Amino acid sequence: MSSPKVAFITGASRGIGKQLAIDFAKAGYDVVCLARSTSDQPTKLPGTVDATAELVRQHGRRALALGVDLQVEEQLRAAVDRAYDEFGRIDVLINNAAIAIPGPTLPQPMRKWRLAMEINVNAPLALMMAACPRMTKAGGGHVINVSSEAAVFPEFGRASYTVTKAALESLNQCMAHELKPSAIAVNVMRIDVPIWSEGFVFTLQGMDTSDFEDPVIMSDACLWIADQPATYTGHILTITGMREQGIIRPRTRVGQRTL
Repeated sequence: MSSPKVAFITGASRGIGKQLAIDFAKAGYDVVCLARSTSDQPTKLPGTVDATAELVRQHGRRALALGVDLQVEEQLRAAVDRAYDEFGRIDVLINNAAIAIPGPTLPQPMRKWRLAMEINVNAPLALMMAACPRMTKAGGGHVINVSSEAAVFPEFGRASYTVTKAALESLNQCMAHELKPSAIAVNVMRIDVPIWSEGFVFTLQGMDTSDFEDPVIMSDACLWIADQPATYTGHILTITGMREQGIIRPRTRVGQRTL
């Protein structure tokens, strides 16, 4: 009997990443939960990787919670090593974690720009560098890079987010081409509707979020992508487009789920 598939999810302490971890567990995956916030070292926003891992276990799946600073390549490589030590495989790598730094660009110190590049572009690349050679040896897998419509419609006042999401999408297309012979599908899941998450709400500083959608729609999208053959690669998918195709459930607001 083969071992369960494994999903490796960054930004899994809250919001979309937490929802992905729960729903991949429901779909039968064991889950590696990665984020900076742990029960021992929580951040100012609610949620920890340990709490998410416990929710995964409540659905009968194994979970590994790893507190990692995504700016540190050595920690990212160590996290992939831990995942293989624990589960022996990674089938789906979801680069979900991101940082959006608000405010005018020129007054900000360069360290904030570098931070956005490290979290939003370099960390996904480092994880692909660490995981994909092993995925290749195992016969392939999936990489899903979570992006935003900011990549094509600039969000003025969040320049580093806009630029790094555009860079992530370009990186995705390059990696899809490079990894196609290895049977690793690399696709972008571009968020083009407002989805509720603690981080998003914090960044928006008091904006009305009552019309935001439930993060469960991202689970619909990512589970569908992970179920496609490895030849389905190099795509930039959107919530709106997948909904029009009937892949994602109808519009679902937070607290009004149709599960």
